[in-house]
Amino acid sequence: MKPWIELGTAHIPNNGGTLKLRQRDQEFSITLSGVRGELMSSRAFNSEQQLALQGCAHLNKRKSARVVVGGMGMGYTLAAALEVLPSCAEVIVADLIPEVVEWNRGALGDCAGRPLDDSRCVVHIGDVGDLLVKPECSYDAVLLDVDNGPEGLTHSDNSWLYSIDGTSCIYSSLTPGGILAVWSAGPDNMYVNRLRKAGFQVEVATVRERPGKGARHTIFLAKKSAR
Repeated sequence: MKPWIELGTAHIPNNGGTLKLRQRDQEFSITLSGVRGELMSSRAFNSEQQLALQGCAHLNKRKSARVVVGGMGMGYTLAAALEVLPSCAEVIVADLIPEVVEWNRGALGDCAGRPLDDSRCVVHIGDVGDLLVKPECSYDAVLLDVDNGPEGLTHSDNSWLYSIDGTSCIYSSLTPGGILAVWSAGPDNMYVNRLRKAGFQVEVATVRERPGKGARHTIFLAKKSAR
């Protein structure tokens, strides 16, 4: 078996650790210092795709749909969203770490089909929360694949997104009938309660990291009232 080759490193703000991008043949892996195993892998991305497919399913015919993707990752969430959305849509992908975006513009980009080359895509380097607090902006869907889900792992500032204040802010940023879809490593009943307290109708789906096999992940689908 060929060895892993390190392609790049990136430091997470506020002492969140160091990310490493590695490649072995056509396989890519992102690891985080201090965390055992892989943070992301090009072998297992079904749950990231399902996040977008389920979160954007209501927009396949919506003219001028606007979607926010929180977390670039390996590009699978963004690519799946673009696959569903019409040609006149706009997708803003936000990531705190510019190196992760550059990795997706480089060798890593082929994994998800280079979604950043799509003219519908706009990149925001910074906190996705900055997009959600702007009163003049509204979105038809917000897809969060940030950190480990409601239980943060890499960046303490992410906790605001899952707090009642952050959840209420996201609710306000959505158009009537809009969807907040959240990826999580596992279930979280307290987060479901916060979503409902903010006004969302909530469904919880369990998906596998690979079609029909692998680890089970959770997708929270929270819908804003259409009225």
